[in-house]
Amino acid sequence: MDPKLTDQATPSPAEGDRATPENAPKTNAAGRWRSLWQGQWGNLRVLAIALAIALTVRVLIAEPRYIPSNSMDPTLHIGDRLLVDKVSYRWQPPHRGDIVVFAPPPQLTRLGYETRQAFIKRIIGEPGQTVAVVQGQVLVDGQPLQEPYILEPPAYTLDPVTVPAGQVFVMGDNRNDSNDSHVWGGLPQQNIIGRARFRFWPLDRLGPVS
Repeated sequence: MDPKLTDQATPSPAEGDRATPENAPKTNAAGRWRSLWQGQWGNLRVLAIALAIALTVRVLIAEPRYIPSNSMDPTLHIGDRLLVDKVSYRWQPPHRGDIVVFAPPPQLTRLGYETRQAFIKRIIGEPGQTVAVVQGQVLVDGQPLQEPYILEPPAYTLDPVTVPAGQVFVMGDNRNDSNDSHVWGGLPQQNIIGRARFRFWPLDRLGPVS
């Protein structure tokens, strides 16, 4: 047999190998794109689920807030970051001593405050209780409150005010620099966004809020 004919009629393994790479890039490229898309689709699904959980938590359970003013000094400082519990008041009413974040009541919106603005104060009086300030002392139902959390005693007088049903009486811990219920009256409970529970910034003051 003529060796030249054999070489021409039957491709050698080397020639066959040379033919395979001509088709391989198309197959490999398609596979790589498919694999890349599948990987990205998986990442997008994880991201979508994470965003949905984050939005659900923020809307229904808890949300971060920061302190823009000194009205709650010395308990909370300007720039503090808090986690606000939005769930607990669905099962129990607010109580004296709770620090609450709330939308401005009608008394303030009429003065130009926007409803998206939020305030933070401490509940002092519950529905049906009477609050007064006499000689630098806050009285609830005639009894003086023990308030180690305030910056200084209030330098004003407040005649007795009975808290209406469905409302609470709130005051800032910085009594003499706080726009609160001693100025504009009771806070409707429906305006309460949630209760400040935990400070997560700054790290050197990390911990529960009370």
